[in-house]
Amino acid sequence: MSEAFGIGGRLPAAFMNPGTSSFIDFLAQVNPDLLPGRRNLPQGDSSHLTPDATTIVALTFPGGVLLAGDRRATSGNVIANRDMDKLFRADEFSAVAIAGSAGIGIELARLFQVELEHYEKREGRPLSLEGKANRLASMIRGNLGMALQGFVVVPLLVGYDEPRGEGRIFSYDPVGGRYEEHRYHSIGSGSVYARGSLKKLYRDDLSEEGAALVALQALYDAADDDSATGGPDVHRRIYPLVDVITDDGHRRLPADEVAELADTVVTGRSQRPDGPTAPLS
Repeated sequence: MSEAFGIGGRLPAAFMNPGTSSFIDFLAQVNPDLLPGRRNLPQGDSSHLTPDATTIVALTFPGGVLLAGDRRATSGNVIANRDMDKLFRADEFSAVAIAGSAGIGIELARLFQVELEHYEKREGRPLSLEGKANRLASMIRGNLGMALQGFVVVPLLVGYDEPRGEGRIFSYDPVGGRYEEHRYHSIGSGSVYARGSLKKLYRDDLSEEGAALVALQALYDAADDDSATGGPDVHRRIYPLVDVITDDGHRRLPADEVAELADTVVTGRSQRPDGPTAPLS
């Protein structure tokens, strides 16, 4: 974002405007062309210019929320990337994941990180989780022009709400509609299959490890029926990424811990390919 600054790297006067607590508003004043939704694109469908990120799942558990994503990005029927990171730490108590046009989604997520950091530095306090959800919705609305040309980005925001003492999940539509989801949710090309798995396996009393195992089972089910979703790649040792947010803040589960859980899922599927069944009681 260095292009947003003035001559010699000095901040423009607009940066110090007391009313500019939003970095997005500041950027719109100083250099609007840096915003994803303000760029001019060639006429016609250009969506093939960037790969698509695929399946994300989220679920709450007592005391927190968990976010997990597969690693595959596709370009049409071609695997464009096998180890993409679609999960982004937004701040200490929130994270955002992307599905859709990968390049635009990554830029949007990073701009959201700067937006929250800018707000906290200007106001001396972090934005509330509701405020973060609303701010992300306005950023998606700003991308509407590109969405109409095929560059659709659908993020998923999760966070720990400190005043309420619980994890929360927010989903969005391509035009910026914001919806709070309860217990669990999924987005991306394999979301229908992942959500069916979550509905089957979710319990209100899941532990953090249990929630991670349910998320990996859901991603496995998505990969089983959706070719754009990547399952655990045991040969390359590429596994889903898992972020957890509690009152201790955001942390990413260590790779060896996720690998151990994923290996448990894969071993179980060798005995029962359709996965575990839901308890009857």
